[in-house]
Amino acid sequence: MAGALRAVFAEGYDRAALRADLLAGSVVAIVALPLSMALAIAVGVTPEHGLYTTIVAGLVVALLGGSRYQVTGPTAAFVVVLAPIANRHGVEGLLTAGLLAGLMLLAMGAFRLGRLIEFIPHPVTTGFTAGIATVIFALQLKDAAGLEVGKLPDAFPEKMLALWHARGSASLADVAVSVATLAVLVGFPRLTRKMPAPLVAIALAALGVAALQHYAPDLRTATVGSRFHATVDGLLVPGIPRAPPLPRSPWGSHLSLGYVRELLPAGFAIAMLGAIESLLSAVIADGMTGKRHDPNAELIGLGIGNILAPFFGGIAATGALARTATNVRSGARSPLAAAFHAIFVLLVVLAAAPLVAYVPMASLAALLMLVAWNMSDIQHIRHLLRLAPKSDVFVLLGCYVLTVLFDMVIAVTAGVLFAALLFMRRMAELTQTRVLSSAPTARQGPVSLPSRVVLYEIAGPLFFGAAQQAMRQLDVLGADVSVVIFDLSKVSVIDSTGLVALESALDRLQGNRILVILSGPLPKPESVFDKRSLESHHRNVLFASSIDDAVSIAKDLSLLSPEWNATPIRSA
Repeated sequence: MAGALRAVFAEGYDRAALRADLLAGSVVAIVALPLSMALAIAVGVTPEHGLYTTIVAGLVVALLGGSRYQVTGPTAAFVVVLAPIANRHGVEGLLTAGLLAGLMLLAMGAFRLGRLIEFIPHPVTTGFTAGIATVIFALQLKDAAGLEVGKLPDAFPEKMLALWHARGSASLADVAVSVATLAVLVGFPRLTRKMPAPLVAIALAALGVAALQHYAPDLRTATVGSRFHATVDGLLVPGIPRAPPLPRSPWGSHLSLGYVRELLPAGFAIAMLGAIESLLSAVIADGMTGKRHDPNAELIGLGIGNILAPFFGGIAATGALARTATNVRSGARSPLAAAFHAIFVLLVVLAAAPLVAYVPMASLAALLMLVAWNMSDIQHIRHLLRLAPKSDVFVLLGCYVLTVLFDMVIAVTAGVLFAALLFMRRMAELTQTRVLSSAPTARQGPVSLPSRVVLYEIAGPLFFGAAQQAMRQLDVLGADVSVVIFDLSKVSVIDSTGLVALESALDRLQGNRILVILSGPLPKPESVFDKRSLESHHRNVLFASSIDDAVSIAKDLSLLSPEWNATPIRSA
């Protein structure tokens, strides 16, 4: 039993909580049903694969994950990553890549890397999320307008060009169905929220298309049943099979070391996106409920879910923000609500699979268009573009463009690299240095230093981005300086590069016969000073525990060290 579920039972779980979880699970299942099918179709596989993902991964991650309210299943963000895999390697390659991603997620959780996701900057996630939304929205134009297009190219610009060339094949009936579905999806929640808008919109669209085909047979619109077929007991049935997800080999007959090696980059992309999206969704759920999730347990549960799902025909799964928010708003009390949602989806597949055949493809495309629009969060992006620093805007736009033109892996890698470089520059700018002729002692207040003694104050982190710049100001020391007090008390942290830069400065000062007093408290980690033993490598280095002690030592040196004072001093 996972930590989240164990904690719920430890607190006490009664009939009222069970009723609340059953109700929340049924509501989320209604939302998940059309989305699961639409997302599977958008990826390029038959709709039952999306439903099997919701059933298997949704149940496993709910029971083993680290969040009380997370709902797991196929998500819109995965479309951009999974569609090229399905296009190049087929269903077996898609399932195998999901299995590899599950193993990577399990390893990430086992090695407690869940907190590292928090270090991905907000402009990076915002940029690639908006880029994914753009690609998803554009790809739905095919079914929303009923365009007759063959196999779409992998690259986004070529996809758009192919859709443009097929514009003459647009179907007025499909366009009408898309517009009507969007109108219900947007307008129905303004009337009431007692019923999920996707269920109402898809049901009305299916009824409308059935009536249209009955009274006007010439106005044909594509449906799930006309586009997809399944074999049940040797018979070909339209839509999805009325059967539970059954065990199967994810890789078919393709398993080999070369095949796995070829799919490893795809698996890594799925794992990274799955971890990012799932943990971000869990954080948002925490904000809505005041609870806290365990990121490492969540990654372990997500990994196990993605390992098991491919053996039952499920594609990659992650935490679904919209379904998780619906779960919370519907009154969920525990992870059992998400588990019930998976069970309800299974029951619908077993009881009402033939009805799925009547769902219009244009309606599912319209649903994904709305998901993409909400996912893009235009208002938030406008706010960032207007108020954020130019460097953050550059990272956001860079991630967006790279996601659209290339893929999410390149976008996130480049975005994190850009953000890291900009962060290092900002941190370097925070490190300030100055040369003083008086010292702010604790006991006596500001005290003038003896002649030939200066205080070199460093404030801020002394790391690889700031070390060289911080030591460069020593080059302007006057020729009459014989003792330098290094005030390190305001240095919050020092790394190996900072220590090397400090030692280089000590070497230059020793060559110019200048004594150095390193005044503490020393920055963290102090172990770098203990290991290096600066006083044994540099004859001109002394240590003082405070500025007061350093000033006292400097006064004694100015009086008692004629050897250091007799020789003319040259600037370093």
